[in-house]
Amino acid sequence: MKHQINTSEARVYVGTYGKYNDGSIFGKWLDLSDYANSDEFYTACKELHNDEADPEFMFQDYENIPNGLIGESWISNNIFEVLEALKDMDESRKEAFLIWCDNGHRKLSETDISDLMSDFDDDYIGEYKDEEDFAYEQVEQMDLPEFAKQYFDYEAYARDLFSGDYWSDSGYVFYNS
Repeated sequence: MKHQINTSEARVYVGTYGKYNDGSIFGKWLDLSDYANSDEFYTACKELHNDEADPEFMFQDYENIPNGLIGESWISNNIFEVLEALKDMDESRKEAFLIWCDNGHRKLSETDISDLMSDFDDDYIGEYKDEEDFAYEQVEQMDLPEFAKQYFDYEAYARDLFSGDYWSDSGYVFYNS
């Protein structure tokens, strides 16, 4: 599962439930990079749908927004902070972060982004070809003689590591906190 998300191009198609219920999907794509915060974004949504007294916004589609930050009827209060933090990450680290979040370890929409990043830094080990590659690196860090390493069962060791202290997805390895 690859998370190729270019968060600098995050955008939302904003309509309203009122228009939708009347048979119209009128709305507009809004680029989140055009807004500094949620207040500015919602002001633009209200201006777009100023023909309704109290529009109930419907986020009918979205692109380049991580899972857990948006739904049909809501956008996370911290979406702009999360997108800003992700913007500064390299692609590999961003992918690992999104995998970590998607695997139920934290909720992007509810957790303070600095706490989230700190927890991720604590859990993230690195990127490996596979679990056995990680196990091999762990054995290399041990003070074993070369003679013992040639008889070492890396596959079994990897199985043990990933049945307890570690988990992996798409080549990224994390500590099971």
